[in-house]
Amino acid sequence: MSTELRINDRIRVPEVRLVGPNGETVGIVSTGDALRLAQEADLDLVEIAPMGRPPVCKLMDYGKFKYENAQKAREARRNQTNTVIKEMKLRPKIDSHDYETKKGHVVRFLRQGDKVKITIMFRGREQHRPELGFRLLQKLAEDVTDLGFVESSPKQDGRNMTMVIGPHKKKSEAKAEVKAEKVERAAALEAERAEEHAERSAGRAAPGPKKARGRSENLDPEIEA
Repeated sequence: MSTELRINDRIRVPEVRLVGPNGETVGIVSTGDALRLAQEADLDLVEIAPMGRPPVCKLMDYGKFKYENAQKAREARRNQTNTVIKEMKLRPKIDSHDYETKKGHVVRFLRQGDKVKITIMFRGREQHRPELGFRLLQKLAEDVTDLGFVESSPKQDGRNMTMVIGPHKKKSEAKAEVKAEKVERAAALEAERAEEHAERSAGRAAPGPKKARGRSENLDPEIEA
């Protein structure tokens, strides 16, 4: 459809190819007759293909048409996800502890539904050992294969080697899953607190048996009991 729709008296051509409200072809009629038919059906005459010879017009409820289009646009915006690319930088000779820390960040990003660009930074003579970076990227991709996939294979770019890992799940799905996990953890914590409170309350309500008091004995035999 044209972005600038003409309706009713704004249509200035002598004749149009008319389409009915249900999509049926009426045929070529004068613009006056088309307007009369629209009036009789309590509909609008809307030009939908101005470049046609003659232009194509349709009988429709233009107000309802605009409303439905606005609803569709709103729904599309709601479902639209902004692609976010996180970046993680590593050195080719990274130690195991730092590697696990960096991998943890990559896992978190992928769980959130974000892409991750991994950059291996070479220094000095390391630039002549690209296989070190390639093996490290390959290892990382294998370690997170349950959460993401290699979207862009490792490639050398000057002193750096880069690779992009994409998440298996869409952003909206990842958000819903993270939210559900938070709710589940909060419920488990609340249940644990309630259990601890119940145990403390039961302990206060049932104290131990009192010690029986025996008959006192006088240390002085001349004092009567």
